[in-house]
Amino acid sequence: MQVKHLLLIAILALNVACSSNEVVDENLSESELYQQAQTDLDNKSYTSAVTKLKALESRYPFGRYAEQAQLELIYANYKNAEPEAAKSAAERFIRLHPQHANVDYAYYLKGLASFDQDVGLLARFLPLDMTKRDPGAARDSFNEFAQLTSRFPNSRYSPDAKQRMIYLRNLLAAYEVHVGHYYLKRQAYVAAANRGRYVVENFQETPAVGDGLAIMTEAYQRLALNDLADSSLQTLKLNYPDNPSLVDGKFVPQEDEADNRSWLSKATLGLIESDAPLPPGETRASQDVIKQYQDAEQDIPEDLQPADQSSDAEEEHEAEGNSDDRSWFSYMTFGVFD
Repeated sequence: MQVKHLLLIAILALNVACSSNEVVDENLSESELYQQAQTDLDNKSYTSAVTKLKALESRYPFGRYAEQAQLELIYANYKNAEPEAAKSAAERFIRLHPQHANVDYAYYLKGLASFDQDVGLLARFLPLDMTKRDPGAARDSFNEFAQLTSRFPNSRYSPDAKQRMIYLRNLLAAYEVHVGHYYLKRQAYVAAANRGRYVVENFQETPAVGDGLAIMTEAYQRLALNDLADSSLQTLKLNYPDNPSLVDGKFVPQEDEADNRSWLSKATLGLIESDAPLPPGETRASQDVIKQYQDAEQDIPEDLQPADQSSDAEEEHEAEGNSDDRSWFSYMTFGVFD
């Protein structure tokens, strides 16, 4: 980050700290206080405007400017980069004045506050990928804009809200794709397949649907679920032939297959193998559970074992005893002259 950007952030923080201690004259009338707040808004002195609007509401709660002050307080908090305060003021106005002529404006500002919540001072100067950040604020903004468009379809703010919803939906879908690739890297193939299917089922008509199908195909191939993998691949080829995972019509996994060898095997270039490679769909944990079950089964006393298992054990013991009765000549000739 350049030095001028750091200086700008320091100056803004200093201005906020200095202006937050402003004292409002108690002798001001309602109209004078409202006019001063309007002047601060026109001059972009949003912190001072917030202070005066709060004073106006508290001193004249039933005055002629009370409702308008509550509405403009939402805007002042939003422009002052205080999204939580803006959303709180919007929720309060909607609760107190659900039939107000401009209540749609409160819904719109509430959605805008969540929309810009992740865009702080640092995000404006650093090249951050918004699709990889926490989608909580984006999801809240989408839901708030959805309330506006459903309750006030003819509002003048609805067209802009719908355009922002398209952007937010694409962003949320791209975030799910990033999560799916994260699961592929961690060999959580079931979770990756579920995340890809979630994208396909819930984010239709977004650019991320093709990537969701590619994640499903790759995860199913790793799990050796060939039927599901082929079905996902055929859908991908039919609808998204230009997807990056398709090269000359053939599927190319986007994530390298994980190397499950031990550090000793890697260090010796495979000359010393500590463990055999796992078959598809199995993990070390599943093998440990099977081994624990087999050990526990062998430790069961004979008198507690079922009759069929004990008889089988006796037959095996007799067979072993008979095999031990062979002579040394039989052992030397590998049983050829038995």
